Amino acid sequence: MATALDTLPVTSGAPESRPPLFGLTFLENLAGMTMLRQVGLLVGLAASVAIGFAVVLWSQEPDYRPLYGSLSGLDTNQVIETLTAADIAYSLEPNSGALLVKAEDLPRARLKLAAAGVAPSDGNHGFEMLDQDQGLGTSQFMETTRYRRSLEGELARTVSSLNNVKAARVHLAIPKGSVFVRDERKPTASVLVELYPGRSLESSQVMAIVNLVATSVPELDKSQVTVVDQKGQLLSEQGENSELSMAGKQYDYSRRMEGMFTQRVHNILQPVLGSGRYKAEVSADVDFSAVESTSEMFNPDQPALRSEQKVNEQRQAGLGAQGVPGALSNQPPGPSAAPQQAGGAAAAGAPAAIAAGNPLLDANGQQVIDPATGQPMLAPFPADKREQSTRNYELDRSVSYTKQQQGRLRRLSVAVVLDDQTKVDAKTAEVTHVPWTAAELARFTRLVQDSVGFDASRGDSVSVINTPFVAQDGDEIISIPFYTQPWFWDIIKQVMGVLFILLLVFGVLRPVLKNISSAGKVPAGGGRGSDVELGAMGGYGGDLSDDRVSISGPQSILLPSPTEGYDAQLNAIKGLVAEDAGRVAQVVKEWINDGE
Repeated sequence: MATALDTLPVTSGAPESRPPLFGLTFLENLAGMTMLRQVGLLVGLAASVAIGFAVVLWSQEPDYRPLYGSLSGLDTNQVIETLTAADIAYSLEPNSGALLVKAEDLPRARLKLAAAGVAPSDGNHGFEMLDQDQGLGTSQFMETTRYRRSLEGELARTVSSLNNVKAARVHLAIPKGSVFVRDERKPTASVLVELYPGRSLESSQVMAIVNLVATSVPELDKSQVTVVDQKGQLLSEQGENSELSMAGKQYDYSRRMEGMFTQRVHNILQPVLGSGRYKAEVSADVDFSAVESTSEMFNPDQPALRSEQKVNEQRQAGLGAQGVPGALSNQPPGPSAAPQQAGGAAAAGAPAAIAAGNPLLDANGQQVIDPATGQPMLAPFPADKREQSTRNYELDRSVSYTKQQQGRLRRLSVAVVLDDQTKVDAKTAEVTHVPWTAAELARFTRLVQDSVGFDASRGDSVSVINTPFVAQDGDEIISIPFYTQPWFWDIIKQVMGVLFILLLVFGVLRPVLKNISSAGKVPAGGGRGSDVELGAMGGYGGDLSDDRVSISGPQSILLPSPTEGYDAQLNAIKGLVAEDAGRVAQVVKEWINDGE
């Protein structure tokens, strides 16, 4: 019996029976299972097929990209009609409400919508409200309100056109006019701006919004305009932060001036050295102090006659009344006495005094003749002469008023660092770095000085040095990874779908179906529909040592495993002989024939 276990028994002399069909065997084995196992098997098969179909559909699904983040503010019917007419597939994301189209159709969809005039709307109504027909009984209040709403909508649209502003709303409080001056009130305005996430408005932009609204409404002062963002922060703090805003403007002005000078240095050095071969920085000392001065100077070396006044008076007496005026002139003179001795000018031979108006006599007693007229000269009458002169002089005076301009450049400092020059050997193609010479550095220094307008009297300084740069990895051109491209993920989806289907078929469905279909399968060699499958007995090792011996027929009989011991096997065979002696005899007969 031990020698017969090495080979399978072969049926001889009996007609060979055909194996049953796969479908029938599968159904027979399925029918032989319990109800719970049948339900579990069917549910597992259905779930596997459903998952397979889902994976196939997922792999075939195109890559959708958002066309609009939200349809709010858009004419939904017009958008859908335009996409449908252009044969562009679309879908709506249920959570965010975004409109999605295929990645390859995204540019074409945008062109079609732009050609159709589809554009986001903020919902503000402008002056087109005035084009609407008004009822016959419309009151003046309704007309004024409609005009104010139109003006608010136009201002909101204008403010929303700024880059950082997503949406805006404007509220105008325009009081009704009054004929009484004491009851006159000025209009006010408030602006609510909704900013894009991560963006903010600068002080200059806030002031621009304030000025825009103030100049659009008659008699609206800038101080009566309030600007608030969506977080409730007051942006139009004009009076409190005026000094800080001025300091910010001065800082921005200094940075712009430094950027202008730096760009000049780049323009002159980049064509010579190349990009990345130098670094330049400019520091500008800007004087923002406001100085006003008035000076008045006099030059004593250049006097000028401003005015002159002269008075010249000359009086000459005639033969008027003589003698002592008064009552004594009417009385006869008293007796005169002649001097005892002649003295004075007469004794010396001088001419005697001649009365005024009488002819003049010379020393000889002859009349003196005027040579010009030929007439005898007369003794002059008594005269009174007076001269007065007044002169006013002005000195050279200059008055100057000086007001220095704010933002005057006080000092300029320029620092330039040059990398070593690169030289390539023509024979060996070896690259070497050689420092710049002193003459070349001096030449670069002159170029930089001329480009920034160097002024030594102002105290400007320009420094150009040479030092080798440290190699940085960031200087390399960063290439876009291929796995970030859309086509890569499409291929990955296809490959993952195929792999999952293969795993599902060969890892789940095939073993299950094989297990069910091979439950009643036996090798050929059994006579009259009976097959015998033998495993190794207790004395044989290997993979067949744990197999059980089964005798198939109308009823499947399992023999104990060789490892269970000789007694168990002997008892099982005795029971088999007692139950069906014919089948056992047939098996023994086949063994004997096989031994021949």
